[in-house]
Parts: sequence; C-alpha cells; structure tokens
Amino acid sequence: MASGADSGPREQQRAGDLLDTPLAGPAAIQGSALRVGGYAIGVLLSVGSSALLFRHLGVADAGRFVTALSLVTIAGGLSDLGLTTIALRELSVRDQASRERFVRSLLGLRTVLTGAGVVSVVMFTLVAGYPRELVAGTGLAGVGLVILNIQGTLATGLMVELRLGWVTVAELLRQVVTVISIVGLVVAGAELLPFLAVAIPSSFAALALTALLIRGDMPFTPSFDRTEWATLLRDVLPFAAASVLGIIYFRVAIVLLSLVSTTKQTGYFSVSFRMLEVLVVIPQLLVSGAFPIFSRAARDDHARLAYGVQRTFEASLVLGVGVGLALILGAPLAIEVIAGPDFDPSIGILRIQAIALIAVFVNVAWVYALLSLRRNREILLLSLLGVTLNVASVAIFGSLYGARGAAWATTIVDVVQTALVGVCLARVNPMLRPSLAVLPRVALAGLAAGALALVPGIPTAALVALAGATYIALAVLLRAVPEETIADVRSLMRRRAGNPPPP
Repeated sequence: MASGADSGPREQQRAGDLLDTPLAGPAAIQGSALRVGGYAIGVLLSVGSSALLFRHLGVADAGRFVTALSLVTIAGGLSDLGLTTIALRELSVRDQASRERFVRSLLGLRTVLTGAGVVSVVMFTLVAGYPRELVAGTGLAGVGLVILNIQGTLATGLMVELRLGWVTVAELLRQVVTVISIVGLVVAGAELLPFLAVAIPSSFAALALTALLIRGDMPFTPSFDRTEWATLLRDVLPFAAASVLGIIYFRVAIVLLSLVSTTKQTGYFSVSFRMLEVLVVIPQLLVSGAFPIFSRAARDDHARLAYGVQRTFEASLVLGVGVGLALILGAPLAIEVIAGPDFDPSIGILRIQAIALIAVFVNVAWVYALLSLRRNREILLLSLLGVTLNVASVAIFGSLYGARGAAWATTIVDVVQTALVGVCLARVNPMLRPSLAVLPRVALAGLAAGALALVPGIPTAALVALAGATYIALAVLLRAVPEETIADVRSLMRRRAGNPPPP
C-alpha cells in the first residue's frame, strides 16, 4: 500500500530530497492513484455500514444521526479555512526550523478553531430545542472531528514527503474502525448516542498511526501564540474565504432549487448532486499529490512549474473525460442502483452534470497552480464570481426548467469558471499559459468511444466497460496521454518488479 516514496531510503523520503528529484513525479502519480483507490474502498465501506445502520436505527433516529453529522461536517468545513492545503504549500518550501514553528502554530490554531466550531453547533442544537440525546451526540461527534483535524494536520508531513501510501492506510484504518464499531453496536442493539461517538475511536486510530509514522519529523506540541496566529491568518485569509465560498458554491444550487421549484424537481436533482458530491473528491485527491512539487517549483524554478502544471492539466483532462464518459453512459444503471425507477428523470440530469465534472478535473489542476504561486486573492475573486454566477443562473433556469435547468446552469458556470481560471493563470505568468493542443485528441477519443452507445442491445455495464477500454486505447494511440506520464508509470512498474530503469 505504500507509495514509491515509502519504499526507498528514509533520507530520500524527505521533502528536501525527493521534491527536487526526478523521482517526485512517479511518487506523486502512484501515491495519488493509491489515495483514489483507498477513497473508493472507503466509499464502499461507508455504503455498506450505512445500510446496516439506517435499518437498525429506523427513520426517526436515522434522521437525527444524519442531522448531527451534518452539523459537525459544516463546523469542520467552515473551521478548516483551507489550512490543510496551505500547510502543504508551506511545508514544501520552509526549512526545518521554520517548519516546526509553523506546524506548532497550525496545530494550536486548528484545535481552537475546530473546538469553537463544535461548541457553536452544540449551542445551536440547544437553542433549536433538539432532544438531549442529539445535543450530546453532536458534542461527541465534534470531539471526533477535533481529533481528526489534528491527525490531518500531522498527515501533511507525510503528504509533503509524498508518502501518500501511508496517508491512504491511515484513511482506510479510520474507515475500517468505523465499520467495525457500527457493526458491533448494531449487534449489541445500541441506541443512537453510541453511534455518534464512533468518530472518536476511528479518528484516534488514524491519529495514532500517523503520529507513529512522523515521530521525529513533526512536532506534536501545539503553540497558542496569538501573534503567530495573526500572521498565519493574514496570509491565508483570502484563500480561507475562497474555501468557504467553495463549500457554499457546491451546495447553493440544491438550496436555491428547493426555493424556486417543486419538491419533486429538487428530489430529482438531489440524487445527481449526491453522486457528484462523491466524485468531485477524486480530482482533489489526484492533484493534491502533485501540489508539494508545484509549491517547490513555484519557489525555485518556474520553468519546472510550467512543465508540471501542463502535464498535470493534460492528465487531468484525460481522466476527467474518461470519468465523465463513464458517468454519461452508465447513468441509467447508476440511478437504478442508487435511487430506483422512481428517479428516472435524474438520468438526464446526471448526464448533464457529468460535463461539469470534466471541468472540475481541469479546474482543480489550475487552481492548485495559482495557490502554489500564492495568488490567494485571484482565487478569492474567481470564487466570488463563481458563486454569484451560480446563484443567478440557478435561480433563473431552475425556476423556469426545474432540475434540468439547474443542472445546465451549474454546468455552464463550472465550464466558464474553469476557462477563467486558465486565463488568470496565463496572466499571472505567461510561462504558465495552458496549451490546449491535447484537447482535440482527447475529444476524438471520447467521441469515438461514446459512439458505442449507438450500437443496440449492449447492456449498460458492458457498454461502460467496452467504451472505457476503447477510450483508454485511443487516448494512448492518439498521444493524448502525456508521454512523461506513461514513462513514469512504466518506471514505477519496473521498480515494483525489481528491475532497474534502463540507462
């Protein structure tokens, strides 16, 4: 499960050694692939345990369970302020002494911010008159969140050294402990409160493993120096605001649609929304593996940064079109499995939003490039513009055309915003102007593979598999996949097989 960076000598794993070497690219590719695979396993585990949990709790307690977790999730999202991403950038460019001071300040600040967020949502449950059990359960789930955020801060030490395999192991360990705990509580016939406390042992398990892996490399003692906090917050404030807007941006569509359209239309849209909510994490996991390399290159070598950003854009575009194609062709099966025949209108909505998902793959690559250059204000302005366009377009088209109108509105805004991010990147540094030469080749591969849908009688699952294989083959033959990426993958396969690379 460990990444390529995990398998070499310890001194080669350190950021100062690895990020500046040719091994950085292959390590980032393998580590990112492992994180996506681990995420997929985690999703499957969550689906299975959730089915068991909901059947055990029943409708009323299941609703209370989701309410408590939703409140804690909101607290976590709003209190994060993008600090985890900023930590990756800073640890990639600081010396050892400065890194230790930064991590100690970050540990203290995140603990206080998360604690304040948890207290706020617990106070909300009290003011809202929620049952005592739900109030206590929200507090317990909040404790788990505090532990998880500490673990996430320490895990940046692994991520910046590209030891992404171990990051994946820690994430999976948390999921496994969660599932085992839920199954055990169901067998024991437990009521609601213990289920909300499951986040505590699962987060602690991930924290213990992470602490073991980074001992001696990362400080464990938080700093509560308000002067250092103020300096840190001034630096991250624009990106923090952009992160909050990102949370709002993704969820504002369904809230607006519920206000301007019917309950049924909102229901159709919500199924597609939930699926997209799971899938948009994939490009973030993929590109975050390359972010420490971006950050080091942004400090030392803009030519290397331009090279890395272009290769990452091309790979993200190829992957995004592949995932989007699978979603378009597999939408009938996906909706049938997730929601059932009553939600057939959601098939068309999911196909529309698959286009938006392609744009998100590209958007994430370019935004991380801007962030590596510390262009936080540009990211904030683009986020503000995106939220404004999203609100206006969904309000108009959602009221006129229901769920399909909202789907087209969000998709168009995503594509426009991605284009604007590319323009902004080119204006910030002409060396980073994206080359779109690969776009026709990717489009040709996608259209040719998608044309298989015109062949009658192919079952949906078989169609997705056949089209996926065709798309991959054509993308390679047309040289849409960056040659460097193929070379890196081959290098990884040789190293895994124990064969040295050719001279």
